Amino acid sequence: MKYVGSNVEDIKIAYIGGGSRGWAWGFMSDIAVAEDISGTVYLYDIDYDAAKANEKIGNSVKYISGAKSSWQYKASDNIEEALQAADFVIISILPGTFDEMESDVHLPEKYGIYQSVGDTAGAGGIVRALRTIPMFEEIAEKIKKYCPDAWVINYTNPMTMCVKTLYSVFPEIKAFGCCHEVFGTQKLLKSALEEMCGFKNIKREDIKVNVLGVNHFTWITKAQYKDTDIFPVYREFADKYRESGYKGEGDENWLNRFFSSTQKVKFDLFLRYGYIAAAGDRHLAEFCPGDWYLKDKKTVEEWGFALTPVSWRKEDLQRRLEKSRKMLIGEEKFELKETGEEGVEQIRALLGLRDLVTNVNIPNYGQIPNLPTGAVVETNACFRANSLMPVFAGNIPQEIYPMINRVCAEQENVVKAALRRDIDGVFNAFVTDPNINIPIDEARSLFNEMLENTREYLKMYF
Repeated sequence: MKYVGSNVEDIKIAYIGGGSRGWAWGFMSDIAVAEDISGTVYLYDIDYDAAKANEKIGNSVKYISGAKSSWQYKASDNIEEALQAADFVIISILPGTFDEMESDVHLPEKYGIYQSVGDTAGAGGIVRALRTIPMFEEIAEKIKKYCPDAWVINYTNPMTMCVKTLYSVFPEIKAFGCCHEVFGTQKLLKSALEEMCGFKNIKREDIKVNVLGVNHFTWITKAQYKDTDIFPVYREFADKYRESGYKGEGDENWLNRFFSSTQKVKFDLFLRYGYIAAAGDRHLAEFCPGDWYLKDKKTVEEWGFALTPVSWRKEDLQRRLEKSRKMLIGEEKFELKETGEEGVEQIRALLGLRDLVTNVNIPNYGQIPNLPTGAVVETNACFRANSLMPVFAGNIPQEIYPMINRVCAEQENVVKAALRRDIDGVFNAFVTDPNINIPIDEARSLFNEMLENTREYLKMYF
């Protein structure tokens, strides 16, 4: 890459999972409106045809009204070509298929265990991690060989365990994990300020928060808007909507009712512990004891969120495949629509084009003193030219420490056991998860059934 005035040109980005019919299209939109960067995006995917389709779609984006930069997209049939001398690497993959995810999410229901997402915590998150970790081992080795100085941005779940694997294999890697869940909570705090205090025209970015915890179980210990402490405002807001739940104007989820939430889990956790849980209710519920929010479908309905069936994900994939087909033959136009994700802004900051403070997932270098050094945690970090420095978040408050520390230890144990190909070690973590609230012999049966259903991706363990 080269710097030309205030622009950076000839950037090479390797997109692993470049055949994506979701995240990749969002990235194309976001990067097209960044007028001071340009270059080439190499699209690598085990489904080469999907990458080729996105190559054609991506190369059409620069001609759309509103596009401010010109990017070339190139599908690659081997990861080595994509990674060779890359400046940035984006990882956004589905570990396995939706058939495996269907087992992750729904097989535990046979044992009375319900999961609202099933990609990070609980039975589904742990078995998904078993598939994902060997893939990330290979990716880390390839990055080490072909682009060791690249900045690596991960979007794949289970986020914490993916990032931990990258650092376990290649300790010098410059990797971080991105998640938008905190952004949604900032928007909720914005709504609270507008309703309870009469503020107007607040931007999400103007809500300054201190973030700490682990991905999808992140908490806010301080929240400020200008000179206003948001905590007393949020307490009044949470108390007002604790029974009815809250849905603001325009809050209907962009996907459908399977992703909906009325924030009642978030309000309940705040009113219990005094700190703001900063992920969506569907994720938060999975880190708590199963009989709190996920006891059964009736309980889920009472708490105002939803279980997301994998059958819907399969149907949505077919819709997106059809959308891709129509864009390729010109029946449908690519829509230039910014996602609200900050990946492109992080790239710009690392190139020295701006400064940025935002939440990321990286190893604990002391930003959370009372969690283990080296464990992957989520806090704010400062992005500057070729620099990513965690912001000191402080100790996790005692009230919520036992819950977060338990999750951190479980995830650390799963990664260590998986890297050793120690299935029994993984089971030891599996059976202690608070959502696996069944007798140990039943837990072993469930675990074995889940492994059998994803055996095609677990050959290295047996």
